[in-house]
Amino acid sequence: MEKPRIIIVDDDRDTRELLALALETEGFEVSSAANGLRLISSLELHRPHLILLDVNMSWIDGFELCKAVKKNPHFRDIPVVFVSGRGEPEDRRKGLEAGAADYFVKPLDLNQLLARIRELVPVPAPVPEEH
Repeated sequence: MEKPRIIIVDDDRDTRELLALALETEGFEVSSAANGLRLISSLELHRPHLILLDVNMSWIDGFELCKAVKKNPHFRDIPVVFVSGRGEPEDRRKGLEAGAADYFVKPLDLNQLLARIRELVPVPAPVPEEH
């Protein structure tokens, strides 16, 4: 059974590693990218079931990157969830207007984030092995 794939796009390595560990423990296959350019190149190769996206990054900010993903007919159905240190109502509004499914503010409530990810990307139950 294929594990659902999630890509984490965040320029902070500690955040990427923390999220990857939590998601892998929950049964997801995780990859990560330090910026939007890496995300764009990996979408074609390993289409994720969900994108976790930071707002503040080099090259292109998360809002613009989300809009670009949502404009592409091949990728617009992939849910995008923002995970950002920017917690102003204006930031949340911009994230949702850019096409994100949700917006979480750091420091994260990991249980809330995981619950929302499970709503957007159901994890298949493991198939019992026959003996």
